[in-house]
Amino acid sequence: MRIRMTIMAGLATLAGSAALYPLFESTGWFWTGLGAVASVAAGGLVFRRLRLPAPLGPAGGLGALVVYLTVVYARDYALLWFVPTPGSVRHLSDLAAEGQDAVGRYAAPVPLVPGIGLLVAAGVGVVATLVDLLAVGLRRAAPAGLPLLAMYSVPAAVRDDGVGWLAFGAGAAGFLALLMADAREHVGGWGRTVDTRRRLDEVPMAGAGAAREEGAARPDAGSLAASGRRIGVGAVAVAVLLPMAVPGVHPRLFDLHGTGGTQTVTTPDPLVSLKRELTRMDDSVVLTYQSDDPAGPDYLRLYALDRFDGDRWTYTALKSSVDDRLSSGDIPAPPGLRIAPRREVVTRVRVRPEVRNMTFLPVPYAPARVSIKGDWRVHPASLMVYSLRDSASGRTYTVRSVRAQPTPADLEAGSGYPYPPEIASRYLGVPRNVPQEVKNLARKVTDGAASAHERAVRLQRWFTQTGQYVYDLSEPAPQHGSDLVDFLLHSKRGYCEQFAAAMALLARIVGIPSRVAMGYTPGTETGQGEWTVRSRDAHAWPELYFEGSGWVRFEPTPSGSAGQGTATTPVYSQPAAPGAGQRPDSSTGSSSDPSPREEESEADGAGPRHRQDDEGPQSAPLPPEEEEKQSWAVPWLAGGVLVLALLAVPMVLRVLTRRRRWAVLAVRTAPSAGPADDTAPAADARGRGPRPSADPAGAAHAAWRELRADALDHGLHWLPSDTPRAAARRLGQLVDLDEEGERALARIARAEELARYSGSLPPAPAERLRADVRTVREAFAASVGRRARWRARLLPPSTMAEARGTLRSAGGRAAELSERLNELPRRMRRR
Repeated sequence: MRIRMTIMAGLATLAGSAALYPLFESTGWFWTGLGAVASVAAGGLVFRRLRLPAPLGPAGGLGALVVYLTVVYARDYALLWFVPTPGSVRHLSDLAAEGQDAVGRYAAPVPLVPGIGLLVAAGVGVVATLVDLLAVGLRRAAPAGLPLLAMYSVPAAVRDDGVGWLAFGAGAAGFLALLMADAREHVGGWGRTVDTRRRLDEVPMAGAGAAREEGAARPDAGSLAASGRRIGVGAVAVAVLLPMAVPGVHPRLFDLHGTGGTQTVTTPDPLVSLKRELTRMDDSVVLTYQSDDPAGPDYLRLYALDRFDGDRWTYTALKSSVDDRLSSGDIPAPPGLRIAPRREVVTRVRVRPEVRNMTFLPVPYAPARVSIKGDWRVHPASLMVYSLRDSASGRTYTVRSVRAQPTPADLEAGSGYPYPPEIASRYLGVPRNVPQEVKNLARKVTDGAASAHERAVRLQRWFTQTGQYVYDLSEPAPQHGSDLVDFLLHSKRGYCEQFAAAMALLARIVGIPSRVAMGYTPGTETGQGEWTVRSRDAHAWPELYFEGSGWVRFEPTPSGSAGQGTATTPVYSQPAAPGAGQRPDSSTGSSSDPSPREEESEADGAGPRHRQDDEGPQSAPLPPEEEEKQSWAVPWLAGGVLVLALLAVPMVLRVLTRRRRWAVLAVRTAPSAGPADDTAPAADARGRGPRPSADPAGAAHAAWRELRADALDHGLHWLPSDTPRAAARRLGQLVDLDEEGERALARIARAEELARYSGSLPPAPAERLRADVRTVREAFAASVGRRARWRARLLPPSTMAEARGTLRSAGGRAAELSERLNELPRRMRRR
């Protein structure tokens, strides 16, 4: 039946499933997977007990898995709550389809709804079945690592940070344990080895009496086990370090400061999680911010997607170097912004700690200075702010940005200038596979427009008014060029991703440089100059380039209750009205033209609705940097305390071990509460002082173990095969002892010698041996260098030796228990 290997295969699968932790909000997925693994293991054992062919083993595991899934998720449709029926199978199928739909709606980490839980249990159960087949049924433990590796590929494909080193270590340890169990079973098939060797220190000294035999020693397999552990650790190290040597792969394992040449910034498709954010059922808060912009804040941009490959928008791979750090200098000026009016805006952003893996900062365009802790960098061409290793989760930062205020006249004037070569070559490219009907549509919508600005305005109006497009979040995310064509020409239903991608493509077709930006709308005002951004405020929009004004935002997505609720349409993107080009403060407005009352209030100096009080932003300064300092100082302090605590563990264990040895001895020699024993030594007349030891052998052994530990801690050579007399002679040669130290060492060795080889000896006080050990320890410390003394105090090697011995002993007991469990069915058959 191979019970031990079955258990090890299940444990290895559970250890490998730890890689799934980044995908879920709670830990319930682990218990779901645990039930699936236990069911598969039980089914495999039953089939092997029936002595069926090994290839049929998966049938037992899969059958038990189906029963488990039926009990957990479809017992109301099953016979006797566990026997699958056509109704229960249909319910499981429907639940799996709901899980697939939920995976498409949520962004990782996802909640463990029943459908997702079913998919997790089924997936982990299938992996457990394959591992059980390879490692137990076919006796091929090494290939079992392939299905275990499959569980690591899921978070690696979904999350940009992949799997943490703790989860990787757990999976690697589980696989190595499976290999070791398989090797032990193969070697054990040859029978038990016989070894007649005995340890030299078990041989009695001549004339010391009869030796006490404790049984034949087991063969020393320590060297083989150590070699196996070294090979396992080396294999794991190669697996971790090898990707660092592969061109194009830049793991962030040891790059603690982001140094070392140019690196390629790799992130998943920014638009993949956009719909998940828009359709999150909890509509969680992403960030809050304060802005001193009197006209109301602008969008917060994360990404600028400059490349359309015929199917999707993405950005050209970013090459990052240390020169791009925010701390290396000022952020480059926004390209093309020379003529249009502008104003400086200060925004203070607080990202919620629940937000994960935000490696690009949401900032208003165009950032001129960003104050944030960590290694953050800026892409000069697009002014995206990103990090190779840090996340914005829980951070507070301040952005000083330059906000352009172009008028329609400014954009009209910029339409007459030729585009710079770097802009034209990068932002005007259209793939050859774009259908001709899409090109015809772009030319039809902009037919008769006299300037680039007028063409852009007509394109925006086509999506918001005349084209009869409908905002619909139920539409699937576009994956191919045909999806975008269907949106433009047929369905005309979609959300911000389709609207932004379509307008940017049509703008390029009619000769306007364009790109797709992604980030958040301004959100909702919750106080005087304070705003809250939620997941539903995630948004995508096109940015078009006009010489003299640079990159300006357009809004083709419908806004309000019938569209993106917090989206706003810039005034300069509306058809020009008489005098509209002379109002530089009206760069942002609603989707319709401003009412006469709004224009009158602005002319009177009252300002728009979001203007701050009359005292101006200078009278209400932003909160100081104390909160930011505290937010990053607390984790560092906690980490420092944790490191110090870990470093102190060996020292504390050494002190506790020393006290435990003498404390146990004191308990053994304490006076009993029963009747007086005339043969036992009594205390002194006043009842004070230690009672003479009733266990002299225990006192001698404790003193000898302390002597050995002190010698190892101070780096002195110690041979386990030496007798006490030989060990004392060797230590006397290594250490320059004074007369008192020589006598103390001799008394310790003599006591151990008598305790080990003599059947009877007079009681000896433990306190004298304890004082002798202290004297010899001081002599050891005086004879070695300062470095050895500090190592003996802070990192005593004897503690590590005892820990290894304890682990080896525990491993031996576990192996014996496993052997007994493996022999239990055989004994039951005999009975």
